[in-house]
Amino acid sequence: MQIINSPAEMQAISRAWAKGKSIGFVPTMGFLHEGHLSLVRESKHNCDITVVSIFVNPSQFGANEDLVSYPRDMKRDLELLEGCKADYVFCPEASDMYPKPYHSWVNVDGLSEVLCGASRPGHFRGVATVVLKLVNLVKPDYMYMGEKDFQQVAVLNTMLKELNVLTRIASCPIVREPDGLAMSSRNTYLTGEARQQALCLSKAIFNAKLMYKEGCRNVNSIITECQSIISSHGGETDYIKIVNPNTLLEELIPKDDSRIILAVKIGKTRLIDNASITPDTL
Repeated sequence: MQIINSPAEMQAISRAWAKGKSIGFVPTMGFLHEGHLSLVRESKHNCDITVVSIFVNPSQFGANEDLVSYPRDMKRDLELLEGCKADYVFCPEASDMYPKPYHSWVNVDGLSEVLCGASRPGHFRGVATVVLKLVNLVKPDYMYMGEKDFQQVAVLNTMLKELNVLTRIASCPIVREPDGLAMSSRNTYLTGEARQQALCLSKAIFNAKLMYKEGCRNVNSIITECQSIISSHGGETDYIKIVNPNTLLEELIPKDDSRIILAVKIGKTRLIDNASITPDTL
């Protein structure tokens, strides 16, 4: 496994890869968990070369968000990636990715302003910008991303397509803890009672799927029940929406391919989760 810090070196290496070899890429902000590692294994299974990036991207954090406190453990991350047999790990510095003064940003209008975009203005501008930069450096055929960040995948799919970037996203299922909590680096913030309270997200989703299975097609009724579950567990709802999976527009009547997507605060920790409304298991 080769560790690369310089963007110029990463670009030079990617240019030297033999034509005909498939390149898989897993972008992360580090503090890796089984969700990340499942993406690495999927890339290893399907591609000749797998690159993982570890970069806590400052441009996607708001002024009062957790950039400084975001969990980091590079030594552990590298050991985990060594165990997964990643080929390259790209770990740039923020000053190299965003040399001052920095002027160029990527906006994906529409998809970036709803859901998490409404609560976190500028977040997806930072995400789209850094991912385009990473893709330009690594030149992957496929970028492996988890469905937990469903809106992010939708935003980036649109960006890649509309900017004629050849990289395609391989979207992979959410990986959950045995009790249903979607894996996230921010779960480390949850201690004691908060960890149990956080189960309200998956419980709300499971209940919504059950209501749909039993024939409920009233969006307001489904969302009201979800809000009740979250508040009874001490959670604070940011949003709960049932949306079209392609446009992220709210559905007036849920359909089999509709997505229930939500963001909830447990104490100071903001968590997201989503699932298809169809009555399969979480």
